[in-house]
Amino acid sequence: MALTGALTLSLTAGCANGDSVGAGRNTVTYWLWDANQLPAYQACAKDFEKENPGLQVKITQMGWSDYWTKLTASFIAGTQPDVFTDHIQKFGQFADLKVLEPLDDLSINPSDYQSGLAGNWMGQDGHRYGAPKDWDTVALFYNQKMTKAAGLTAEQLNNLDWNPKDGGTFEKAVAHLTIDRNGKRGDEPGFDKNHVKVYGLATGGAGDGDGQTTWSNFAASAGWNYTDKKRWGTKYQYDSKTFQSTIKWFFDLAKKGYMPPLTDYSEGANPANAQLASGKAAMAFDGAWMISTYYGFKNLKVGTAVTPAGPTGKRATMMNGLADSVTKNARNKPGALKWVKYLSSDKCQKTVGSYGIVFPATPAGTEAAVAAYKKKGIDVTAFTEPVADKKDFTTFSFPITNYAADVYALMHPAMQDVYGNGKSVSSLDQTNDQINLILSQ
Repeated sequence: MALTGALTLSLTAGCANGDSVGAGRNTVTYWLWDANQLPAYQACAKDFEKENPGLQVKITQMGWSDYWTKLTASFIAGTQPDVFTDHIQKFGQFADLKVLEPLDDLSINPSDYQSGLAGNWMGQDGHRYGAPKDWDTVALFYNQKMTKAAGLTAEQLNNLDWNPKDGGTFEKAVAHLTIDRNGKRGDEPGFDKNHVKVYGLATGGAGDGDGQTTWSNFAASAGWNYTDKKRWGTKYQYDSKTFQSTIKWFFDLAKKGYMPPLTDYSEGANPANAQLASGKAAMAFDGAWMISTYYGFKNLKVGTAVTPAGPTGKRATMMNGLADSVTKNARNKPGALKWVKYLSSDKCQKTVGSYGIVFPATPAGTEAAVAAYKKKGIDVTAFTEPVADKKDFTTFSFPITNYAADVYALMHPAMQDVYGNGKSVSSLDQTNDQINLILSQ
């Protein structure tokens, strides 16, 4: 979801510039990070202003990393926006800081949105702090030219399975798609794992503590959960044998030469989509927010498949949902609440969906997005099927707990040590103890 770079655009539906400080009493300041979504929300802002004469919406967009740095700093400096796009990964941190305004008076009805999206934004105090905005799932992107050359059909790729012992048909496919500098495939005698030309699976890094586009679908399809409770858990479970056997198998793909080593990965310079586009990798797990990016590569004919079935018999994918939150010290709180109510409405979400960039939170918004993607010639079934089919798929959320920033600070280096520095997965026992000690305070 990261949009790298220091590009910062500050604009309004009415084309005014500036940050939240100095905005007029009739202005609502709104921050978001995704440049691709900016036109859609400008359109929503124009419609909102027509329905609310005298109110203006000023939209500021900046890259992912800059966004969170500046947002956190703004809470300290008192320059926070009235409304901002919130991420469930950050929700625990903001709840700890008590910088969010309750949205109970907006009468958000959970049944108006895709299942589970509204519930994730309830605080431990019983108040709501986010209005559902959109959702995403993870699927397997693949280079159709490479899979065809390997004799793998779309049907086969949509019916892969895995297990931590031998990797199942998923590992067989990854091995067969891997090619060394001499043209030997990963499942052929004489394969040189130290000189690989094309990896069967791109790397998305070590995955930190959530593994959204790396190991999360495998761990979940093995029956593992991040914490002891679905929301606001009090104990993490990175010491689980199920989790650790999954992680060992997954990172061993790199040891076997089927996936790039951690040293080859850089979020800014060499993310998974770049590895696929450059021909360095044949497949990559990535999120729905990247659909337009993958299908936008001129030299890449891409296909998508659902995640592999695991030991539980089910396929799993993280289903993340963003929300819009109002800051506790918003300068125009009445206007901010009106804007968030509008953002979460079918009217705005259908507008956003029509741009074919994300899946809005309401069913009607999702339908508009699916139609818009179809108009572009893009089949998004691999992303929507897991949400519709509860029999064969399971979806799960980011872990929602207190001290989210501390969990990241501990798990980021710990997972990199396991992936790239030769540490045993059992080293995660100590990290898990440290995390749970913090949560117990």
